[in-house]
Amino acid sequence: MMTPAASFIDIRHPEQPLPDSFKGSVVAIGNFDGMHRGHQAVLEDAVKEARATGLKAIMLTFEPHPRTLFRPNRPVFRLTPHEEKALVAKALGLDGMVSLTFDEAFASQSPDLFITDMLISKLNARKVIAGYDFHFGKDRVGTPDYLKEKGEALGIGVTIVDMKTDRSGDAVSSTRIRQALEDGAIAPANRLLGYRHFFSGVVIHGAKNGRKLGYPTANMTLPENSRLREGVYAVKFVRKDGSLHDGVASFGRRPMFDNGPRVFEVHIFDFEGNLYDEEVRVILYSYLREEMKFDGLDALINQMDTDSVQARAILRYAEPLSELETRLWD
Repeated sequence: MMTPAASFIDIRHPEQPLPDSFKGSVVAIGNFDGMHRGHQAVLEDAVKEARATGLKAIMLTFEPHPRTLFRPNRPVFRLTPHEEKALVAKALGLDGMVSLTFDEAFASQSPDLFITDMLISKLNARKVIAGYDFHFGKDRVGTPDYLKEKGEALGIGVTIVDMKTDRSGDAVSSTRIRQALEDGAIAPANRLLGYRHFFSGVVIHGAKNGRKLGYPTANMTLPENSRLREGVYAVKFVRKDGSLHDGVASFGRRPMFDNGPRVFEVHIFDFEGNLYDEEVRVILYSYLREEMKFDGLDALINQMDTDSVQARAILRYAEPLSELETRLWD
């Protein structure tokens, strides 16, 4: 894996000309929701090519997710929104990231216009790298073969990266990861990602029920499109200063109290302090059990004690899944 870039430029929905430093780069193109092992193969190829030729490596992606535009009534369960995507890209060693606005106007562009306007006029790309399943342009008529043929005819080198599979021979895909997270199958999801799934949020005030039980929590709401399985998790909690803390979390509707809106509640072990309004990240290590309703608060507290012991043991012996994961949280 390449050394992370010393500086990383993150540009979202650019309306002005792109920085001169982005021009003449190696450009990796894709939606990259998940930044999983298959995506990493594309991005690492871009970094290797850039370092070998003395160029910059840039990731070109899209926001919002195209399925959100085409099927607004069925918003996609996002794995890596913009900020998370940028964090992984930087850890992979890319020099920058451009997120183009994926709207009706962009979706209706011809493949030729995308190549000539974005790749040539705006980026002056020297080399383009994309995955085997990358499609672009109106009605997705731009195929990887089309990109290679047209790009090379216009003087851009194009590399198409083959499908990456797991040990079973199945393709590594965001669809499989989403389904695993919906099922509470955290270990399989994390293996496909190559790092443990994480998400960001802002700590909000709650009903303070956990504090009354001896388990104060930092509470977060997840996006409406999240289909993460409700239940109890072993987690690590990342503060804005980069510090990591072990914890146990409950995600759901609190059947012992109000059966209200879904909230992700993290009890951080051996921690005291005010976290309200702080933007934090949560890393999922293991799914412990379903959310339950108990016969009284004593039974609930006993189960929370058991959950905490199990979570501490899991986190104590957990090793990084990859060099990338080490870089993410170093």
